[in-house]
Amino acid sequence: MLETSPQSKALALRSLHEDGTLVLPNAWDAGSAVMIAEAGARAIATTSGGVAWSHGKPDGQRLSRNEMVGVIRAIAAAVDVPVTADIEGGYGPAPEDVAATVSAVVAVGAAGINLEDSVAGGGPLFTVAEQAARLRAAREAAARGGLAELVINARTDVYLFGIGAPEGRLDDVLTRASAYAEAGADCLFVPGLLDLEVLTALADEAPLPLNAMAMPGGPGIAELSASGVRRISTGTAVAQAAYTLAGRAATEILEQGTYTELAGALDFAGVDSLFAQRPH
Repeated sequence: MLETSPQSKALALRSLHEDGTLVLPNAWDAGSAVMIAEAGARAIATTSGGVAWSHGKPDGQRLSRNEMVGVIRAIAAAVDVPVTADIEGGYGPAPEDVAATVSAVVAVGAAGINLEDSVAGGGPLFTVAEQAARLRAAREAAARGGLAELVINARTDVYLFGIGAPEGRLDDVLTRASAYAEAGADCLFVPGLLDLEVLTALADEAPLPLNAMAMPGGPGIAELSASGVRRISTGTAVAQAAYTLAGRAATEILEQGTYTELAGALDFAGVDSLFAQRPH
C-alpha cells in the first residue's frame, strides 16, 4: 500500500538525498505537477517564479503567503509523491515570519521546503547568524506542526548574485553550509553555480547534500551527478518553456491561421485521463 502520511512522505523525500541523484523538473500548479509526476518524478518541487507567473505576477514574493500556500495545497492534493515547497525568503525577514510560513505549508501537505538567504532579489544576503536563526525557526515550526521530518533545503545566493569577491565565494558558501547544517538544514542549494570543479569541491567539503540548478547550455544531469551533486532542479525553466510555447502557438494561430506549434501534444482524452486518475 502506498504510504501517504505526511511523515512517510517527508521520510521518503529525505531518503531520496541519500543515494544517487534526485532530479526535479519544477512545477508551478497542480496541472504541471501531475504531468511531471506522470513522467516519473519521484518528488515534486515548486518554482516560485512559475507560481507567481501563473497568478499574473512577477517573481520575488509578490504573492501573498496565502496565495502561495493555496498552490502547495492544490499540488499536494493532486499527486502521490512528496512535495517540496519553494517558500522563497520565508515571506518576511524575521524568524517568526519563516515559522509562520513553514507552519502553513506543513499544514497543507508539504514534505519539504526551500528557504533562501537573500534579503531581496540581487542581494544583499542575510548574515550567517541571521539565516541560521531563520532556519532554526523553520525546523522548530515543522516540529510543532507534527512534521519533525520536514526536509529543509537551504538555498544560498552567493553565486547567483555574485556576492563578494569571486575568490572568496567558495569559502563563504562553506561557512554558510556549516552554520546552516547546525541550524537544522538537510541540504544545500547553490543556484547560479555550474562550474563542475567548484561543485565537486563543494560536494566534497560541505556537510550537506548539494543541490544545483540545471539550465540549457549548462552541464548535463550525468555531469552534475558525477561532480557529487545529489539534487538537481530546473528552477523556472520548464515553466518558461510552457509559456513560450503558449505564446508561439497563439502567435501562429492569430497571424498565420495554422497550428503547427500544437503538433505532438497529447490529445484531450489523454490529458483528461491523467487527472481522472488522481486522488480527489
